Amino acid sequence: MQTKPYKHLFFDLDHTIWDFETNAKDTLNDLFLQFKLQEKGIDCFDSFFTKYSHYNHMLWDRYTKGFIKQQELRWKRMWLALLDYKIADEALSKNMAVAFTDILPLKKNLFPHTHELLTYLQGKQYQMHLITNGFDSIQYKKLEQSNLQQYFTEVITSEASNSLKPHKEIFHYALEKTKANLVESIMIGDNVEADIEGALNVNMDTIYVNHLNTNKYERSKYTVFHLNEIEGIL
Repeated sequence: MQTKPYKHLFFDLDHTIWDFETNAKDTLNDLFLQFKLQEKGIDCFDSFFTKYSHYNHMLWDRYTKGFIKQQELRWKRMWLALLDYKIADEALSKNMAVAFTDILPLKKNLFPHTHELLTYLQGKQYQMHLITNGFDSIQYKKLEQSNLQQYFTEVITSEASNSLKPHKEIFHYALEKTKANLVESIMIGDNVEADIEGALNVNMDTIYVNHLNTNKYERSKYTVFHLNEIEGIL
């Protein structure tokens, strides 16, 4: 009888199983109403969300590369989006940033088949963990609100490890904390640079979760386009 090759599964959270884009859009819509942005001259929420998403992506890239700190990321994505409408209001930006981080983790949208997949993997006796660049307090609250905490043994965050994906240090920290052997471990994530290349940096196998249905990433050992396809691998 062939022994299964993996014992420890390391998942990314945002954009992989927790639908960050949908949850962020819902949250920003709440803020759009709460802070009465239409009265300030922003007449189209969808356009505002597009601008916010652009700056959020840009600033997250800078954050993961160590150019800016967490707090700057949080409020400047609001500030830059508002600035496109000639609203130069730092206090408003910072108030919106606080409200955003309060509301976002309460949202519960997951990618289809998330609970079914995790239940299946749990039934097969895998040890499942998270490796996330997200902020500690927010990530734990997301897990609690979405009823995901039951599946994961360890949650490895950038704050706890003092490192960020794709750097080797966060993966080494994860392996040490979980007492996992590298050859028995696999990383499952949506981000080619952070998740896939990060894991490959330490010679860990990978499953690329390609929700956006872009081209297959050849350097990943496996590529799936829907979470239920992972059941055919593990």
